[in-house]
Amino acid sequence: MQESFATTSIESIKQPIAICADDFGIEAGVDEAIVELSQLNRLSATSCLTMAPYFGEHATALKSLAIDIGLHVNFTEALGQQGLFLPHPKLITNAYLRQLPVRQVRKQIEQQLDAFELHMGRVPDFVDGHLHVHQLPVIREQLISILSARYSQDMPWVRNTQPGCLSNGLPLMQRFKAQVIGALGSRSLSRQARQIGAQINRDFFGAYDFSRPHPPYAAMLDAWLAQAHYGSLIMSHPAKYVSEQDLFGKDRVEEYRVLSSEVFAALLTQHSLEIRKLSDLRL
Repeated sequence: MQESFATTSIESIKQPIAICADDFGIEAGVDEAIVELSQLNRLSATSCLTMAPYFGEHATALKSLAIDIGLHVNFTEALGQQGLFLPHPKLITNAYLRQLPVRQVRKQIEQQLDAFELHMGRVPDFVDGHLHVHQLPVIREQLISILSARYSQDMPWVRNTQPGCLSNGLPLMQRFKAQVIGALGSRSLSRQARQIGAQINRDFFGAYDFSRPHPPYAAMLDAWLAQAHYGSLIMSHPAKYVSEQDLFGKDRVEEYRVLSSEVFAALLTQHSLEIRKLSDLRL
């Protein structure tokens, strides 16, 4: 009896966090990794590029998964589609200069939501952005307006990119990237999301610069998990295999390897965390 009580006590103090894999639909190797990791209970969410080449084909595989499934708003990768797609630096500049065409921004968000509902047969559990574009000026205002109009009775949660406490054990430039991402609109978006009744994650981890030297993914994951707490969200980009066009494919494959390993399970236990859907939490 004492052993059973001790086990229950330890389990009860675990902090629930969310692990989200981005980019579902972009490549077959990404989609396979996300489905497998979800089945292993290593993810609690995935965000979908609904206009990407594989989304329609693979969306059915998501329907049986016990995870949050959301829209990955996209304004930077054409992926064979016509629309408003700009290089990321130019999109940021035009957004802050208020030079993005409002009607086209709104239409593109609506189209991506329409594609999600068509293939999933339901509304998204949450919304975030490819390269975090959902928080940029013009885009965020139109996104909030659309969510309020379409989902007032079933509001998705919205990704907040404000970073949590970042360990000094991480390289300075890796911590700097996370701060820059948050500075590009997290506070304004979070405020507007709350105004329409949308929940947001408490804080955000998982951003790192693929193009710069960085610690092994397992070491970075350990540093993020050490600071995570109730309602934190950790972003990931796993893939079982990648195309030659993916410049940072090795990082994707390594993320999959670590997330599917017992190393990750041990880290969760070490830091007294459990993976949960944010839609099930009170935030």
